Amino acid sequence: MTPLNSLKQDQQDINFKLGEFFCGPGGIALGAINSGKVIDNNDISYSITPSWATDYDEDTCKTYSKNIHQTEKHKDVIHNDVRKLNIEKLDGCDGFAFGFPCNDFSIVGETKGLNGNFGPLYSYGVQYLKAHQPKWFIAENVSGLSSANGGKAFKTIIDALGDANYIITPHLYKFERYGVPQARHRIIIVGIRRDIDVNFKVPAPTHESSFKTSFEALTVPSIPDNAKNHERTKQSKQVVERLKHIGPGENAWSENIPEELRLNVKGARLSTIYKRLHPDKPAYTVTGSGGGGTHMYHWEEPRALTNRERARLQTFPDDFIFFGSKESIRKQIGMAVPPEGIKIIFQAILNSFAGNKYDHIPSNIKV
Repeated sequence: MTPLNSLKQDQQDINFKLGEFFCGPGGIALGAINSGKVIDNNDISYSITPSWATDYDEDTCKTYSKNIHQTEKHKDVIHNDVRKLNIEKLDGCDGFAFGFPCNDFSIVGETKGLNGNFGPLYSYGVQYLKAHQPKWFIAENVSGLSSANGGKAFKTIIDALGDANYIITPHLYKFERYGVPQARHRIIIVGIRRDIDVNFKVPAPTHESSFKTSFEALTVPSIPDNAKNHERTKQSKQVVERLKHIGPGENAWSENIPEELRLNVKGARLSTIYKRLHPDKPAYTVTGSGGGGTHMYHWEEPRALTNRERARLQTFPDDFIFFGSKESIRKQIGMAVPPEGIKIIFQAILNSFAGNKYDHIPSNIKV
């Protein structure tokens, strides 16, 4: 096993270059930047800098380029389908992140798992790990990953990541317990290369008993009326009237809604349809797609949230500007990883490499 000291090579600063597949608009990259510098006992600093990234969506790449690299089209943000990349010829990196598409693992939908169009895409991340052997990686997906295909999909993915030469630590993170004003539950898998003498532990929650509320997220400070990505949806008169009868935290199935305004729906009733936020609780999960009634709704005003408000719930700062149509931006925000949540995991990785102690908890997923 490679001693940690050999990685330092007499440097006073160790900066991990980050590469990404399925990068999205930049939630992971921003979290890496915001993780700052961690100092070890020898005054050596550890930090992370986004190096290159790739995504199949053009608007997403433009958003990432502008906010992470400060230019609308950066040469190291590759707009391409991962299945068309020559993975062996990609640049190496010290840390690698891939939030592989969750469509086939989500509990909302057909849950095809590895049998769907998107399920097998994790394997391209495994290919990169085998080809370039970064020191560490982070993989992210929805909580439904653990149960897809009767649990076989998760075991297949974990085994593949381990076989790529990594010690694996998966954990189901409940991001509201880490200061994100949203009940967003995601499986994050951290891998440390087997030959490196570093032991990663799951960071302990920072907001165990003091969740950040929707009210705090959207009003402290208030969002300027002229803020970017803050255009309001034009609600129909019927929707406005329906929302007036739905209380905070309630949805379209509230008994207070008059008969003429109720939805004529048979079968399954999604709990998030026309659901209003509760000002005293974290928001429910911000999603990237869905038809009428799925845009998230203000607790007081009878309207859908704006994209800027949705971005606030995802912990993007107001100066993080999204590019594309209104629906494209909604998708980007909903599919992103909350930067303030993933930041804490990056800090745990940095502290692990620095040899620093930090508050941690046991993993809640066995491998």
